[in-house]
Amino acid sequence: MSIIVTGATGKLGGHVVEQLLEKVPADQITAVARTAEKAADFADRGVRIALADYNAPETFDTLFSAGDKVLLISGNEFDKGRVRQHEVVIDAAKAAGVALLAYTSAPGSLTAALADDHRGTEEAIFASGLPYALLRNGWYHENYTENLAPVLEHNAVVAAAGEGRISTASRADYAAAAVAVLTGEGHENTTYELGGDTAWSFAEYAAELSRQTGKEITYNAVTPEVLTGILAGAGLPEPLAAVFAGVDASIEKGELAVSTGDLNRLIGRPTTPLSEAVAAALKG
Repeated sequence: MSIIVTGATGKLGGHVVEQLLEKVPADQITAVARTAEKAADFADRGVRIALADYNAPETFDTLFSAGDKVLLISGNEFDKGRVRQHEVVIDAAKAAGVALLAYTSAPGSLTAALADDHRGTEEAIFASGLPYALLRNGWYHENYTENLAPVLEHNAVVAAAGEGRISTASRADYAAAAVAVLTGEGHENTTYELGGDTAWSFAEYAAELSRQTGKEITYNAVTPEVLTGILAGAGLPEPLAAVFAGVDASIEKGELAVSTGDLNRLIGRPTTPLSEAVAAALKG
């Protein structure tokens, strides 16, 4: 039996493999990557490496074995048909008879277009008949703290979320939840709605940035249409910019304020506060 992590060299996948190494022997972990170079550090530490690509179905043909636990980390190629990419993994997992297929999805309450691929993937998982665990991850602190340069340049947080609140947590927190499911028992056919312990508004985010930088940083609330234009002007393809602006509209409606406590319970500790993520980003 192996624990197999797809997208293992990505930002979330890397955290998952690192935390798995703290819990199970390296030779029981398989990191799936597109190139050996990206996975070289894991290979040096004894992790098994499998080269596979969501866009090349044949690369998954013999990757899984009966009894494996698989974490399918959702792809980020929004223009390449993510549901079909994910179905490549689901089909291979079904053919092999894996013990569990865990999937990093999106909150069940999210109606923004970004959720469409996740819902389609969940439907494919249900149809497969595989034992599953849906990890409906809320948003990451890092979605905001990794892009502070324009905020600090203009002393403004720009969003189309009105006074809506959002429950974020760190990537490491969400990775810890995945590791708990992959290394634990009794998670079959379970859905977890995951989010940080404390929801915050963008006005509060701006206030926290002000507190930590000593600068006066304001929250500039705009419409989704204006935000789409800003993002497109910064280089994002307009359709993708509209998708991200749609997420802000969902935040305004409260769709990303997760109050289940599932993440806290899975990882057995409080989730990382936003203030810590801001401090780390400013220090870095």
